[in-house]
Amino acid sequence: MTLHIFSLLRPKYGALVAALVSLFLFGCVPATPAATTVSTPFEATAASPTSTMLPAPAPEYDKQIRNAQYQLGMTDSPRVVQLVDGRYSEGAPGDADLITINMTDFVARGDLNGDGMDEVAAVVAENYGGSGVFVFIATYSLINGEPVFQTSTFVDDRPAINALAIEGGEVFLDAVTHAAEDPFCCPTLHNQRHYQLVDNQLVMSDYVTFTPSGSPRTIAIESPVNGAEAFSSVLVKGSFAIAPFENTFAYRIYDMGGVELSAGSFTVTSAGFGAPGAFETMINIGGLLSGSAIRVEIQDINAQDGSWFAMDSVELLVK
Repeated sequence: MTLHIFSLLRPKYGALVAALVSLFLFGCVPATPAATTVSTPFEATAASPTSTMLPAPAPEYDKQIRNAQYQLGMTDSPRVVQLVDGRYSEGAPGDADLITINMTDFVARGDLNGDGMDEVAAVVAENYGGSGVFVFIATYSLINGEPVFQTSTFVDDRPAINALAIEGGEVFLDAVTHAAEDPFCCPTLHNQRHYQLVDNQLVMSDYVTFTPSGSPRTIAIESPVNGAEAFSSVLVKGSFAIAPFENTFAYRIYDMGGVELSAGSFTVTSAGFGAPGAFETMINIGGLLSGSAIRVEIQDINAQDGSWFAMDSVELLVK
């Protein structure tokens, strides 16, 4: 199963309730589950029974988004439903048309398109009567203070979500998703990624996984910077934390609609197996129309199953 310069974040994990919900949810999902909350797989320390601390009230935008419209992500044709307190359901357990939607406690607010107006991102879980719990990141614009659904992107079936944030104009997600050989019940692949809001779509701008010892596999494109001009070719420089298999990275060039325009590979320099290093390579862009916007991805690919170990990207303007 598959899946900008990366800045490693130290996300804050959810509160006790979110942790306990996750342990219940992702350990075993019934055939026709009730509305589901996707949350952190890590345990939290319970407060003392004598504690007088009260939970902070939810911000107003959190309340609003839980009563907004939501466009289903798993249906063949677009369909919009009305959430009430973050939930929507129709049908009864055992019905072929059962739908259960639950907006989790992972909600973040920030400016995603640089217009000075905030958007809201939320993690939403969809269930259609089977064991699958299909998790999406959804974004909303705030128009006259009211949330309006923009877009969503699929994360995984039954992942464990650790953190969601909007920082630096991007959506950040820390999650445990499924590696190629993982059973559906039990994801093991810890990863972090960022998404940009591009033409009202969420586009992944970087991706990081971790070794068994917890070391991050990162790629950082240092030159050119986002928005730079490129001609028939572009010199791409950067660094990485862990050398790739056979010291080889892949690259892919996409238009802003996500259509792949070209692909290739290049070798990198490192101090040895698994060591950090640097890369510098000239990538041929080809005869693209002047004024075209493109995205160049540098990828560290797992040779066993074709999934990513790491990815970083940069957006360029063809001249």
